[in-house]
Amino acid sequence: MAEAERIIGTPDIPEAAGTEPEDTERSAASGERSDTEATQGPAERPGSESGPASGSDSGDEETAAPAERPRGRRRIAVLFTVAALAYALDLVSKMIVVAKLEHHEPIEIIGDWLRFEAIRNAGAAFGIGEAFTVIFTVIAASVIVVIARLARKLYSLPWAIALGLLLGGALGNLTDRLFRSPGVFEGAVVDFIAPKGFAVFNLADSAIVCGGILIVLLSFRGLDPDGTVHKN
Repeated sequence: MAEAERIIGTPDIPEAAGTEPEDTERSAASGERSDTEATQGPAERPGSESGPASGSDSGDEETAAPAERPRGRRRIAVLFTVAALAYALDLVSKMIVVAKLEHHEPIEIIGDWLRFEAIRNAGAAFGIGEAFTVIFTVIAASVIVVIARLARKLYSLPWAIALGLLLGGALGNLTDRLFRSPGVFEGAVVDFIAPKGFAVFNLADSAIVCGGILIVLLSFRGLDPDGTVHKN
């Protein structure tokens, strides 16, 4: 009997024969699904929250920040350019006055209405408070520090010009306080512009006054140093 089964062969079991096609079909279907998912992008797959809208928003924010930086740098460059010009004009004018006009007769520019007369002023602008020279020196140095810190948030051109005038004028008078006689922090400022019936002043005083007036006008208009405009 055993020899007959060996010769004829064992017949195929139906269950075993039926499982092979099903396994083949399942593997083929899973292969097709994996190929389909590979070809689809992240935006086409179900449940995906990322899309072109979120990417564009982040891109706009990233491009907006660098766009503000060059504008801020230009305003800072204007501030320091105006300050350097005001400081240079004040320094050169004082050097000329000390060399050519001090200890000499005043020079009349417009009759008695305007003349150049060299004097040494230990007080503030226009000869005010001669007993507080050290205090005015500290105030001028503080103004310079405040302007330098404010420059980091400066995006307004008119404010850049105003602060530049203030900075240049403060530096001009501070230079006199530090390097002119009678000593450091007590030096007398050189004044030479003498209108009739008015105090004698210099170009640094003029720059400070013009910068202050411009700041007042900008404040009335509601314009902040960062370029923000407030409606009054």
